[in-house]
Amino acid sequence: MLVFKFGGASVKDSKSVTNVAKILREYSSEKLLVVISAMGKTTNLLESILATESEEKRSSLLLQFKNFHLDIAKSLSITDDFKNFIEERVQHITGFLEANKEEFFRYDEIVSQGELASTYLIHLFLINEGFESHWLDAREIIKTQEDHKTTQVNWEESSIQIKSSKASSKNQKLIITQGFIGSNKKNETTTLGREGSDFSAAIFAHLLDAESVTVWKDVPGMLNADPRKFQNTIKLNQISYREAIELAYYGASVIHPKTVKPLQNKKIPLYIKSFIDPREEGTVITDGVDMIPLVPSFISKREQILVSFTPRDFSFIGEKELSEIFKVLSDHKIAVNLMQNSAISFSIVFNQARQDLESIRQSLDLKFSIRFNKGLELLTIRHYNEHIIKELTNGRNLLLEQRSRNTVRLIMDT
Repeated sequence: MLVFKFGGASVKDSKSVTNVAKILREYSSEKLLVVISAMGKTTNLLESILATESEEKRSSLLLQFKNFHLDIAKSLSITDDFKNFIEERVQHITGFLEANKEEFFRYDEIVSQGELASTYLIHLFLINEGFESHWLDAREIIKTQEDHKTTQVNWEESSIQIKSSKASSKNQKLIITQGFIGSNKKNETTTLGREGSDFSAAIFAHLLDAESVTVWKDVPGMLNADPRKFQNTIKLNQISYREAIELAYYGASVIHPKTVKPLQNKKIPLYIKSFIDPREEGTVITDGVDMIPLVPSFISKREQILVSFTPRDFSFIGEKELSEIFKVLSDHKIAVNLMQNSAISFSIVFNQARQDLESIRQSLDLKFSIRFNKGLELLTIRHYNEHIIKELTNGRNLLLEQRSRNTVRLIMDT
């Protein structure tokens, strides 16, 4: 079996969906499980629906969600088959929001509707195109812990579920399912974190002992830098599992940080290929040499915030103080991108856009003096050299620097 994953950009409109069908036709002799994300910016739209308190605005956004998918269905000549499904999704969202108020529980159920809509639409189109497509609700297979929004996989339970599912049937050669979503023991929808569809593909591949995973992107493979931020980028032909985990952890946007480990455990190669030029070789992540070619890799994260905590009594930063800080960070579900401590100070860096700094301050203000800088850039360079560091920091205000043998991380004003 081969596992494919198509992200939002690869299914953003009817032309893109048609291209997916074209790619799948090239693999018609293979048994395929295809993981698909929400279409285009649908997840952002659903997050906006969650964020608004205005019933009028919510209704407008729901209509936008519905019409976006119906327009694509109309272009693909499957409106009649799809219309009832999308109307049911809209009714479900409305009813669920009225009945449930817990923030993260609401998030998982509402945001998952994007994946359900996209996969069912594409499944119907593929049937219309002559494929023997089978639609699978990923929540039936991927079982998780009880918590919501960026939960953990229950591998034992998921392994049990996969054995009696459509995915294990030898008679079903093409299965369409969702990325990003799962369910807990209560059968509540859970999510694996933003951009978690790559991870979903890896989970299915691991459970099914797949031959390989291919992530289809709008780039020719894994590059040494984001071409939107850096010039003269270089395609990496091959990198090791270890190197891929490092790059993903630091924020390389091509793959989700959790994707590699389930594949490494079973030595399943991961291919990153272009849905624009699907016959190009792309990048393979597997055992072997760390990186071919071996070149510096750059990862830039903007809109970062640097927060420094100092005990008000100037006591040392020890295990007790750190545990208090980390409990607050955990309660607010803050993903820390960098941390560094001295005798009486502890500093962290995290994404600015989605975090409530004032709530963190209120939780820790009695014990710690808190300083912060907003609007920063976190630049990570793997396989760095001094010339590159000097070139990228020249004339900029460097607030924090952290080095290891292969990696340097720099916090700078933008």
